[in-house]
Amino acid sequence: MRVFHCDQFVVPLPPGHRFPMEKYRLLRELLLERGVLPPACLEPSSPIEREALERVHTARYLDALWNSTLSEAEVRRLGFPWSEALLTRSLASVGGTVAAARAALDEGLAGNLAGGTHHAFSDHGEGYCVFNDIAVAIRVLQAEKRIERAVVVDLDVHQGNGTAAVFEDDESVFTFSMHGEYNFPFRKQRSSRDVGLPDGTGDTAYLDALATHLPEVIEASGADIVFYQAGVDPLEEDALGRLSLSHQGLRERDRLVLEAAWHRGLPIVLTLGGGYAKPISATLEAHVGTYETARRVFR
Repeated sequence: MRVFHCDQFVVPLPPGHRFPMEKYRLLRELLLERGVLPPACLEPSSPIEREALERVHTARYLDALWNSTLSEAEVRRLGFPWSEALLTRSLASVGGTVAAARAALDEGLAGNLAGGTHHAFSDHGEGYCVFNDIAVAIRVLQAEKRIERAVVVDLDVHQGNGTAAVFEDDESVFTFSMHGEYNFPFRKQRSSRDVGLPDGTGDTAYLDALATHLPEVIEASGADIVFYQAGVDPLEEDALGRLSLSHQGLRERDRLVLEAAWHRGLPIVLTLGGGYAKPISATLEAHVGTYETARRVFR
């Protein structure tokens, strides 16, 4: 399994900023330390070229990022102060998902230890998401004639609103989001299928809902590839999640998605998505669980 990372690019953030930038490096180190991934599997990702971004994002938005002319309102919506480092890191994060998508088509399974920036719309960023890496990767693969159809299985606790909006009128991409109904974003977009869950939903109800909807989603999508947004913020300890999954529940969630792809012979791309537990060790443990489960399923 080839897994890409971009923690070589660090974004300076103001003191007390809630985004856990350090988790990307810590996760890579922990995966190596535990032997979940050997060093040979890990590859640094390269910044994506602007031409690829233009398949999803508007020229005005890209120009504003390249020229540092985002408005104050746009910066607040994004949640990050603009910097050259932010732009470079964001480009590398997209590059990692595009590289993982190509690798998954060749090998069956690949991942990005970043990405899953599903709140980015065509014309703006929000919720710590600058570019929509999954949308760009799908458009790149379609342009290369490597796929016709894709399915996005987004199990981050927050609805993948940007991804839903990008593909709302495109029948070649099926977007499935199972998320906290009363959590951010408070104005939801329309995915191909949305499953909103009440606050406090635990393992049993969550897994029952996933087991009900996932086979129908995969069947209806007619997809050539699965993009799995494996956010770990449904974890009970998560500071922003409001659901109540255990670590074992998250592992079972991952197993259901990975086996659904495996049994149908569908390549699958793993993106990291959210995770805001305190202490950060709980987030890291959950992300490690996704990769341990992936190694067991795609043996």
